[in-house]
Amino acid sequence: MSNQDNLSSRREFLQSTVALGLASTLPSHTTEAQTSASPTADRTYWIEIVRRVSHPVLSAVSKAQLRAIMPVEAKPGLEEERRKSTHLEAFGRLLSGIAPWLETTVISPEEAALQTQYREWARAGIHHGTDPSSPDYMNFGMTSQSVVDTAFLVLGILRAPKQLWEPLDRTTRANLVKALQATRQVLPGQSNWLLFSAMVEAGLCFMGEEWDSLRVDYAIQMHKEWFLGDGTYGDGAHFHWDYYNSFVIQPMLLQVLDTLPARSAMWRDLKPVALERARRYAAIQERLISPEATFPVIGRSITYRFGAFHLLADIALRRQLPELVSPEQVRCALTAVMRRMIERPGTFDAKGWLTIGFAGHQPGLGEPYISTGSLYLCAVAWLPLGLPANDSFWSGPAKPWTEAKIWNGQDAPADHASSA
Repeated sequence: MSNQDNLSSRREFLQSTVALGLASTLPSHTTEAQTSASPTADRTYWIEIVRRVSHPVLSAVSKAQLRAIMPVEAKPGLEEERRKSTHLEAFGRLLSGIAPWLETTVISPEEAALQTQYREWARAGIHHGTDPSSPDYMNFGMTSQSVVDTAFLVLGILRAPKQLWEPLDRTTRANLVKALQATRQVLPGQSNWLLFSAMVEAGLCFMGEEWDSLRVDYAIQMHKEWFLGDGTYGDGAHFHWDYYNSFVIQPMLLQVLDTLPARSAMWRDLKPVALERARRYAAIQERLISPEATFPVIGRSITYRFGAFHLLADIALRRQLPELVSPEQVRCALTAVMRRMIERPGTFDAKGWLTIGFAGHQPGLGEPYISTGSLYLCAVAWLPLGLPANDSFWSGPAKPWTEAKIWNGQDAPADHASSA
């Protein structure tokens, strides 16, 4: 085949896949018939991913059987240590991602039925997980890791207060408050961990309890100082090539600033600036998705899979996407990424639990702190399910994302750094 033939074939291939709004290179077992150019089909596909990932966790925790049923995969020799915290990881991280969907009103009868069941199971999980007499009590304050995932649990509650707080009975509310307070004994490091403590205090404030403004002020002040430019914060005093600006830093900083009353001019003034920085980082994230629906495997915690796009999903949910990034192209990009990853053989074990890996089962990619429960941070990519089905994110026609357009030869405005 000549070079010209090669170029022609490549051009035709890219054009066909961009028209679909999906990845040009998908797992070998994904046929063209399984890809979708329909907005309705995209949302249906997302809900199926939610069901496939969430069902084992929520079903077990609703019956106080999560500890008994969930496997604990970790680095050899660390299984028992991770068993102390992995169940809270799975539950808190999962809720932080599905919460906006639990909170919204859906029209589809099938989707509504699943949503109703998961709402009930999530509330049952909060009841069992915070009850010290329950076999599923989640060891709040027992390990340093517990402050991390208590923060994710709080993030979920703040994203769905009508479903995950208001219906709770008095005893469960009291147990939940005590669980949050128990994590105060954990001293966070000089890193994104400061935001975990701040998020716990934001939760206590929301619940009408006394909260420690000093913990919050210190976290906000340090992240103000750690801003490096062009939408990016350091994880502590130094920059790390990883996805922690998305996994933790920017979504939690925005939520803390949204939830708490401003105790100083610095808090108040930082709020719009933090949002503008987040919008720039969301633009960068969207550009990280290649025409083939891949993204760089770089930095720690890469086994959170498409949870790397937490911030992009959050900005889409807030309807604050940058001017040149349409909701439709974000939907298509995230659909393609999730399809490529979730359908990879080895992603789930024989009983439907996530395994350690990025593209399938790759236990070598897991750091010592990674275990089965950690992996459910992938759920935070689903935040746009909190948008109604008639929102343009879901109802608009498929559009190619930035890298797909540019690599297909389409013209586009030049990218520029942000001054915020």
